[in-house]
Amino acid sequence: MFPDPGASRAVLIGTSTYDFLEDLPAVSNNLVSLADLLTGPTSWNLRSDACDVLADPPSATAAMDTLWEASDTARDTLLVYYAGHGLVTAEGELYLGLPPTKQQRVDTGIPYNWLRDALLDGRAERTVVILDCCYGGLALGTMGPSDLAAQADVEGTYLLAAASENRQALAPPGEQHTAFTGELLSLLTTGIAGGPERLDLDSILRELRRSLSAKGRPVPQGRERNSNGRLALSWNPAFSRPPVSDTPSGKHDDRRAWPDPAGIRTVEGFFSALSEVRITSALTHAAISHRSGGQIASGTVGNLLNRKDLPRTWRTTGVYLTACGLPDEQLDSWRLCWERLRSAPLAERTAESEEAQEHSQQNTAASSPWRRTIRKLTGRRIRN
Repeated sequence: MFPDPGASRAVLIGTSTYDFLEDLPAVSNNLVSLADLLTGPTSWNLRSDACDVLADPPSATAAMDTLWEASDTARDTLLVYYAGHGLVTAEGELYLGLPPTKQQRVDTGIPYNWLRDALLDGRAERTVVILDCCYGGLALGTMGPSDLAAQADVEGTYLLAAASENRQALAPPGEQHTAFTGELLSLLTTGIAGGPERLDLDSILRELRRSLSAKGRPVPQGRERNSNGRLALSWNPAFSRPPVSDTPSGKHDDRRAWPDPAGIRTVEGFFSALSEVRITSALTHAAISHRSGGQIASGTVGNLLNRKDLPRTWRTTGVYLTACGLPDEQLDSWRLCWERLRSAPLAERTAESEEAQEHSQQNTAASSPWRRTIRKLTGRRIRN
């Protein structure tokens, strides 16, 4: 299952330059590549203003302001990613490195319990934490993988941690990304042969453990609460759908994983799920039109999937879903979802998008000409 993009957020934090620790230049590439993935059509398809990229934040307050705002606005899923040096105090406190971070000085980084508090007090139904941190080595102290899982564990959260033991494993020389994030990005872009149609967190963790172990690199760890392991990060490019065969009764044995409309909260999420239906069906717009018996043209299919507002009548959507091959017993739940969204006050349906737009405008107005130029070119906020 994919989250509703209209009710989800991502906060990507990365520190590549340090005043007192060794620099990790590959981290900046991590942020750009992961943001591109999460805002792309093969993954969560988040709006650019729903994916905050914080490159080398100057202080914990600067990072936490964004995290608290995201945890307060996300209703479906909140993803928090950190890449950089992870450090541990003599008392065993985990803190995340920032440019001015010093060893044994938790006040110079982001104390992990601050991040925990933001997640615990947030309004998202699901949270995902991805930590690409290094541990061990003479400069960074020591911390075992089991200790990390214990500190990072948050109720309702899926934790995916690199648990790297030294800088060499975190950022191999000559590689564009850090070892863990590079393997994650490679997996999401090339897929898992023989894997599921959607690359869920559990499948990703299993494959990362296998591939990184085979390369002699630290094996990542994961911990989940509330079955979040079924949450998908992207479609599987290597997925091969077996043909739908007929059973002796003459009915189709359809085992395809159709999107579930029960988790849809926004109009944006409704159309995102409709697009998932087409991908699951493996049909082109022209094929859907043909299967509808000419009731809808291929151009109508494209117009439906690119709408920003709900259709006033159910007919076209119902014909589209049927032509895609959605089982009849699932049509009622889709229609109920459409009726629920249609009956919601217009202000409620558009509140989240307007809030995001206002938030974006405020940041643009307050930013310097340099930041406005970068944002215009990339379509994404990058904070320093």
